[in-house]
Amino acid sequence: MDIDLRKVRYFVAVAEELHFGRAAERLHIAQPVLSRQIRALEDELKVQLFVRTKRATELTGAGRQLLEDARPLLASAEAARRRVVRAARGAKTFTIGFMPGITVTAAVRAFTAEHPGLTIELLRTTWDDQVEVLHDGRADVSIVRLPIDQQGLTVRPLFDEPRLAMLPADHRLAGKPSIEISDLADEHLLQHPDAVPEWRDIASELRDGRPRPVPTLHNVEEKLEYVAAGNGISILPLSTASFYTRPDVVSVPVDDLGPNHVCLAWTATRRSKVVHDFADIAVRVLNG
Repeated sequence: MDIDLRKVRYFVAVAEELHFGRAAERLHIAQPVLSRQIRALEDELKVQLFVRTKRATELTGAGRQLLEDARPLLASAEAARRRVVRAARGAKTFTIGFMPGITVTAAVRAFTAEHPGLTIELLRTTWDDQVEVLHDGRADVSIVRLPIDQQGLTVRPLFDEPRLAMLPADHRLAGKPSIEISDLADEHLLQHPDAVPEWRDIASELRDGRPRPVPTLHNVEEKLEYVAAGNGISILPLSTASFYTRPDVVSVPVDDLGPNHVCLAWTATRRSKVVHDFADIAVRVLNG
């Protein structure tokens, strides 16, 4: 049985919204049409994907499994579409994703010298999409900051760098030459606790069972706005902290905080010589 990717996209929208009306608006289709397509998908798979009541829409066990499998499936299909279109146009481009604070100029110059016929495109990524741009084909390679989900990827280490605590300029610890992670136990971290396990292990708000909500932040600029306003602290790699300087936020080294690992990643199915050429150059140039 072949799975209709269009129906899978419809399913993912409903699974993420858990509301047929909102999903239909997101897909720009009528709600009855969406409902029929979901029922058709359930009939084809011979499983029930959702439990619908007057108050809520919930995923079944089968639905949760399909959602887990559907996202990489759709990303892979989109990546294939992008590569086919690029091949049809004859475009010789190579796209490099990179995280904020990381400078790729030296690697790009060296790579261009060896591949003068390629057009190099750069794509700024975030914590949320630094891996996604590989799976959906927007980037050929991506310079990422660990931790990431490495499933389906080839990952090569580039370099490590210290991480710093970003504090409001009037913070009690501002101006200190360095601190320890225990000094931040009573602070509110504006990141997922798993991103800084050293803080997670000693955080007062987690130990007391009263974790404060972490706002949805899409970039470094938004994060530093919250820090400057006194709404919490953030932990950033040295290069990012150095790039995004502002007078109302200070950075302080944390002696016992592990480094941030910067790596180069690409999809494991890519066998392109160009990808491996760039990887060799990046390791040689950026690691130096």
